[in-house]
Amino acid sequence: MTKEIQLNNKWLKASVLGCLWASSEIILGSFLHNLRIPFSSNFLTGIGIILLISVSYIWKEKGLIWRSGLVCALMKSISPSAIIFGPMIAIFCEAMLFELSVRIFNKNIFSYILGGMLAMSWNLFHKIINFIIIYGFNIVDLYVNLTKYAQKQFDIQFDNLWLPILYLLIIYLIFGLVFSIIGIYIGKKVIRQPLKIKSININKVQEIKSKKNTPSFNYSVYWLVFDLFGLISILCLINFTPLLYWSLSCITIILIWSFRYKSALRTLKKPKFWIFFVIITMLTSFLFSKFQSYQTDSYHGLLIGIEMNFRAAVMVVGFSVLGAELYNPKIRNFFIKTSFRQLPLALEVAFDTLPFVIANLPRLQEIFKKPVSIFQQLVLQADFWLDRVTLKLLNKSNVIIIKGTKGQGKTTLLNKIVNILEKNNIKTGGILSPYYFENNIHSGYDIVNVATKEKVVLSRIQGSAEMSKVGNYFFNEEGIEFGKKTLLADNLQQYQIIVIDEVGPWELENQGWAANINSIMKSFNKPMILVVRESLINKVIENWFFNNPLIIDASENNEEEIFNKILKFIKPKS
Repeated sequence: MTKEIQLNNKWLKASVLGCLWASSEIILGSFLHNLRIPFSSNFLTGIGIILLISVSYIWKEKGLIWRSGLVCALMKSISPSAIIFGPMIAIFCEAMLFELSVRIFNKNIFSYILGGMLAMSWNLFHKIINFIIIYGFNIVDLYVNLTKYAQKQFDIQFDNLWLPILYLLIIYLIFGLVFSIIGIYIGKKVIRQPLKIKSININKVQEIKSKKNTPSFNYSVYWLVFDLFGLISILCLINFTPLLYWSLSCITIILIWSFRYKSALRTLKKPKFWIFFVIITMLTSFLFSKFQSYQTDSYHGLLIGIEMNFRAAVMVVGFSVLGAELYNPKIRNFFIKTSFRQLPLALEVAFDTLPFVIANLPRLQEIFKKPVSIFQQLVLQADFWLDRVTLKLLNKSNVIIIKGTKGQGKTTLLNKIVNILEKNNIKTGGILSPYYFENNIHSGYDIVNVATKEKVVLSRIQGSAEMSKVGNYFFNEEGIEFGKKTLLADNLQQYQIIVIDEVGPWELENQGWAANINSIMKSFNKPMILVVRESLINKVIENWFFNNPLIIDASENNEEEIFNKILKFIKPKS
């Protein structure tokens, strides 16, 4: 590549895999959680397991998994959910557990299955740890008392009070085993099947991008320190001071946070929180007075329940506000100076790619109808998206586009420009697609090698049934192969400028000359002149991430003036 890509290959692939994982978390996660589907978090973890295993069959780099998990976790920040801090930690921990398995046992079926089971089991441990963090260790006493009460009421005896959690862990491990086997199956199938042509729905990409509305926020390191200090202080007050002091302190800090962070109280406004509040308070009041060894009364049990809920409110809101401040660009710049300096760039690439991935995800109905084939298709696209993020990083800026409507003379103008370039000893390679006329009637197109002037039939209005047909034209396979061969990067090394006539709907569907354009851009940084229909200019620029191309109208008549404009445009960049 002519332009140095600062993002190394491992982080580049991590940005793609993390983006694929995050797209499922954001789209399917919202769908499953909104429908209140049981074990939805397990299904989301299962999707991650399938992606990690199946992509590991085509990308072998060590350390790719934990990097992908980190990218996915940080991308979870744009998920339409009030609580993202916990899921972000969960995703990263799942990836680390999976990475641990493949590091110890290498990448094989055993390590994939073990990694999948460990990753899935983290869902249970994460829930337990999350409850302890939010409610304190009183939640453990509540569980023990509740288990004792259930034993007494249903006359069930088991020696270990933690046996129900052990049974639950076994269920989680079985989930992990099943999803791991699916991932292995898809991975093996992927390496036997070539990648199919992928269509990029640019219109949908634009629609998704237009919906992305990130409100401005005045980040502050001082507020981050205050939030962290406030959260720790409140927890200390709850543990060591009387009810009046810590309850007033909790209300005060939550009110302060609500003024600065508009969405901080979103969780507290949900009926679910208050239903849980009442249940926990009543349970603690009843169970603590009934089973605690120090024989507390119902009033003290009630106070413990209220304390647990106040702590939960502060923890939930506190994590929310800390998460908001942690997106501060100053913190991102701090990472750049550390061993994680690749992370901000990987995230930037992943966020830029996300709208494209989401726009091209299959419909939810298709996912549920044929999940295995959909995941296979998604994994097969990993190399495709890797190709695209590479083009994004190239940020190609020496592109000239000749625009115009059909029949306005785009090819004629390009041909004149090519002649002037050659007269000025500027070696030019590529293709032209002039009209073919039969009895003065436009009957198709030919394709011409700009350097050798060799001409081949590209399309005609008449043809056989086995020929590819686009619109009114039958395309000659020999002409298509001739064009692709002419535009091979290896065949264009000697030329100073590359011309392609034209880039249209086919290329936007990743067909025609699309692969050649990708290869040329990645192989060298030579100026390119493209012919594009006026209606497709924005889509072409968006699709190849062209940076401020020079756009020339085909209606302009002065070829010498256009030539000078082109020279001036490409000279500083060549």
